[in-house]
Amino acid sequence: MTTTTANLPPGPRQRFPGETLIAYRSGALNFLSNLQREYGDIVAFRVGPEQLLLVSRPEWIAEVLVNQQRKFTKSMGLQAAKRVIGEGLLTSEGEFHLRQRRLVQPAFHRQRIASYAATMVEYAAQTRQRWQHGATIDLDHEMTQLTLAIVGKTLFDAEVGSEAAQIGTAMNELMLLFPLATLPFYKRIEHLPVPMIMRGNAASATLDRLMYRLIAERRASGEDRGDLLSMLLLAQDDQDGGGMSDQQVRDEALTLFLAGHETTANLMIWTFYLLAQHGTVRAQLEAEIDTVLGRRLPSFEDVPQLPFTRQVIAESMRLYPPAWVVGRRAISDAQLGDYTIPAGSTVLTSQWVVHHDPRWFPDPLRFDPTRWTPEAQAARPKFRYFPFGGGTRLCIGEQFAW
Repeated sequence: MTTTTANLPPGPRQRFPGETLIAYRSGALNFLSNLQREYGDIVAFRVGPEQLLLVSRPEWIAEVLVNQQRKFTKSMGLQAAKRVIGEGLLTSEGEFHLRQRRLVQPAFHRQRIASYAATMVEYAAQTRQRWQHGATIDLDHEMTQLTLAIVGKTLFDAEVGSEAAQIGTAMNELMLLFPLATLPFYKRIEHLPVPMIMRGNAASATLDRLMYRLIAERRASGEDRGDLLSMLLLAQDDQDGGGMSDQQVRDEALTLFLAGHETTANLMIWTFYLLAQHGTVRAQLEAEIDTVLGRRLPSFEDVPQLPFTRQVIAESMRLYPPAWVVGRRAISDAQLGDYTIPAGSTVLTSQWVVHHDPRWFPDPLRFDPTRWTPEAQAARPKFRYFPFGGGTRLCIGEQFAW
């Protein structure tokens, strides 16, 4: 691949082949943060033959994700993810992506979200009842199991212990293969007797068997069971009148499962961690919950009455964003300020880097939910904070996550 060097931004030069790749693999978050601190809001660097650019100025992030989005496509990593999760909203492009988004969007309308909230509360209450006062618990395990149960119920109307647990196990196995599957030469080795590849292929076969059986059973019944799978199967495009094929339903269901399971668990784990370290914030959070709810369980209608709770979660996502980088590949030259983004290069916009920038968040390592009062948010332009991405590819499940 060749790219022009005209008007490229500044950046590091490798002292030996593979230096930046080693640095990136050794600690991607520190590597990207150091690049931004040393070279500024747009940095050019190479990883092997690939030309990459780290963009950290919010106005330029808006250009990449919104204003000039037609000049960019998904990064090579997400294109390679099609081998794992198929052609879902996360990986699809162009008109097909727009059509799929129209078909999936009704599943996330307010009325549906309200019904999912009841499931979330029910399963959270069951989890809490298992915990003994004063006991030590493994939050990673507990939150992973909780989000697995919630996603399994809302997506497949399935209890953990049945299809949802099997799908979760297979997805976890398959995701271990993801770093290898994104390598450019993976197609040449995907059928070799390498243990990781063999386990990944077996997990993929398990997912297909489970998913296509669920889809066949639901199509035969024609029943709307109030879950996301029913919505996907019953969806019709208001422009062409068509629905989704079994393959498309499978791909979207697995994409939603992946997006709603691990990222939500990680958010909850980090939020508990932060609250454990900040007793004053925890006390204020508990006071708000006690005032609004008393001793009853919450409902979807209570959410607007819990502003500080939302501020705590927003600040947790700032400090520890579940998605920490967004990649886009330039399909034509693009201009950001005085700099040219050459066609064929990859642009990285990092939530981690921007969310920890002291220009937008003074004392950025401090956990401070008051950053998210309505007044503070109104004074902060877009893309200083973008945990769910932006543009037409804004995470469709944002309200589900909140």
